[in-house]
Amino acid sequence: MTAPTSKFRNRPLTPAELDRFGEELDALRARTVATLGQRDADYIRNVVKGVRYMGVAGRVLLFAGAILGSTLLPALFWPGCIAGTVLLGLAKILENMELGHNVIHGQYDWMRDPHLNGKTYEWDIAGTSDAWRKTHNYKHHTYTNVRGMDDDIGYGLLRIFPEQRWRPFYLLQPVIAVIFALLFEWGVAIQDLKLGRWIAGKTSNAQMRKALRPVARKMGRQVFKDYILFPLLAGPFFLPVLLGNAVANVMRNVWTYVIIFCGHFTADVETFPKESVRNESRGHWYLRQLRGSSNIAGGRLLNLMSGNLSHQIEHHFYPDVPANRYAQVAPEVREICARYGQHYNTGSLPKQFGQVMWRIVRHAFPSRPRATAALVQREA
Repeated sequence: MTAPTSKFRNRPLTPAELDRFGEELDALRARTVATLGQRDADYIRNVVKGVRYMGVAGRVLLFAGAILGSTLLPALFWPGCIAGTVLLGLAKILENMELGHNVIHGQYDWMRDPHLNGKTYEWDIAGTSDAWRKTHNYKHHTYTNVRGMDDDIGYGLLRIFPEQRWRPFYLLQPVIAVIFALLFEWGVAIQDLKLGRWIAGKTSNAQMRKALRPVARKMGRQVFKDYILFPLLAGPFFLPVLLGNAVANVMRNVWTYVIIFCGHFTADVETFPKESVRNESRGHWYLRQLRGSSNIAGGRLLNLMSGNLSHQIEHHFYPDVPANRYAQVAPEVREICARYGQHYNTGSLPKQFGQVMWRIVRHAFPSRPRATAALVQREA
């Protein structure tokens, strides 16, 4: 059995075509960057305000539902707690996706705003932004879907592609995938620790303690804020606030998981051997990003709440360009890909996530690596 794929077949490009492909995409980036200005600055500052006000409103409603609903107005309990939890969860999603992820990529460094500096911004999840800059900004975006170099391929837990060596452990991955979605921020937090190497004795205890120290500090701060400080502020009504904070974090974790997996693990996405990045040209790099990514079709709300990772292809082409511009450049990116005979992988959220779930279940069992089209015509 093989994974369901589209009927589209990518056309191998000659070296000259590959160079032109890269030049056209570079030129599109240059034209976009040249127009960055006040509109983009206003946009991200409005996102900051949205995160702040939604977060405050969510916590106030959660407190009001817990305290007033348990004392003076019982009818307020469930509506207040649910509304507060949902609003808090949406604030966390917006902060994680459209604010934190994009700011950490350096998309707004040109503004010279110290609060939006990609090198110093710290976001509201268990993992540190320093670790994310290493595992995501550098390793994942440089070596996208290169086996043995991109740790995001299965995150060390899941066999998503048939090229990954099968082990009996993967029979459990349909269950592990659900747990991973619920606890996604914690998985991201420990990703760079490479616990498997420590368990195998390849990393010493002293090295692990040193690597763990900043991660443990960040985890401690997050646990204290969401599961101790804010619940205790509610006094004897701490339990509903504690549960509301937990559910809000799970909302953010699951949504982030869905968006990231839809952007990287759909049916048409490919992986590559290490040899593919040897003497890699700019055009070759763009082509690998294209074949290692997939978009999610949707409107402005989906774009906003996904951090514009609904345009994962454009993000992988231009990770340091403000994400609110991806919808603008997407039609031209798609046209360029079509002209060079390259598949622009996009689909609805249910379609893309359905393919992801199919991959997770299918590749829990042994399977043969699939044949993939060549990137370049060697005979040219």
